[in-house]
Amino acid sequence: MEQQTDKRIILGITGGIAAYKAAELARLLVKQGIAVQVAMTKAATHFITPATMQALTGKPVLLDQWQDTQGMTHIHSSRSADAIVIAPATADFIAKLAHGLADDLLSTLCLARDCPLLIAPAMNKQMWANSATQRNVQQLNQDGVTLLGPASGLQACGEEGMGRMLEAETLAREIASALSATSATVSADMLHGTKILITAGPTYEPIDAVRGITNRSSGKMGYAIAQAASELGATVTLISGPTALARPRGITTIDVTTANEMFSAVKQYAEQTDVFIGVAAVADYRVATPNDQKIKKNGDALTLQLVQNPDILAYVANLPSPPFCVGFAAESEKLAEYAEAKRRSKKLPLLVGNLAQSAIGSEDNELILFDDAGQHPLPRADKLTLARQLLQHIALCYQGVNK
Repeated sequence: MEQQTDKRIILGITGGIAAYKAAELARLLVKQGIAVQVAMTKAATHFITPATMQALTGKPVLLDQWQDTQGMTHIHSSRSADAIVIAPATADFIAKLAHGLADDLLSTLCLARDCPLLIAPAMNKQMWANSATQRNVQQLNQDGVTLLGPASGLQACGEEGMGRMLEAETLAREIASALSATSATVSADMLHGTKILITAGPTYEPIDAVRGITNRSSGKMGYAIAQAASELGATVTLISGPTALARPRGITTIDVTTANEMFSAVKQYAEQTDVFIGVAAVADYRVATPNDQKIKKNGDALTLQLVQNPDILAYVANLPSPPFCVGFAAESEKLAEYAEAKRRSKKLPLLVGNLAQSAIGSEDNELILFDDAGQHPLPRADKLTLARQLLQHIALCYQGVNK
């Protein structure tokens, strides 16, 4: 479901093969409720059509300085934007920005702006490494332009190295974070100086050298919560089980595999943290004696002896001076009954409940927050939006406890 916000960006597309990623980026931003106005260079139209971008954003694409009959497109458009994002930003366009050139609509928009400028470089590895490009990038850094990437990887030319544009999902997350950071809200820095420890993702419990017990958790909710906490000024440590997600920027991330490894990492940090948020789907059981080698089939039934894993959330909640603890409960039925019972049994000030079948593997979710004041439903939204709403609630609860 699309979320409504009052944020507006100009998405500038320049002439590089990575322009195809701009379509997915626009879709993800619109899904978050961000109004997207696309502006394209003439070269960009050789890689992706304006019709595609108009269909995804619902707005005619800006192509020419003179399509506005008043001849002031660069002024009218930039004044209504909260940010301008160039993705992809080619070496040529980066050079224009660094030297203040304005010979087409998009470069003029950038020069006439009074809002933040973010660029996602995309080019061949030699072009990125070229001393001229690096000088231009250094100049943009000094000018306060935010660089998103690039990444290292396989490039369209067949070579591999630095210069690949970040993936659309990563860019959408970074852009949303930047918009949130510049938002003039009373809560923009409400967790400044607070240390938050978060667990995320699944755990993997080995059966033998190649098999194991795990679950379907993607880690997306935990990673979104880590980003939302960082946006509010918190110092975040993320302990992550195995996921396919990119490490969030600016956040200390500790990779673990098993429940015992996650427990050891939590014990290392828990007593020095202010807020603990246990989002990870930790396996309740592990194999008592995993086999070092692959177990071969012999036609017989296989019996595994399972032993219980440590209860990480209960351990943290029962420390002599525990942090403010937030638990998660993913249930398949009777959510309110089971979630509230879990909260009370573990003596948690706040528990977040959701139905597992509607959350696992999806991009959105709906949550119910359980605390001493009752139930607080958060309607279905994308996970980053929910994470921000949750962190607002956590911040208010935590500050109330520590007044």
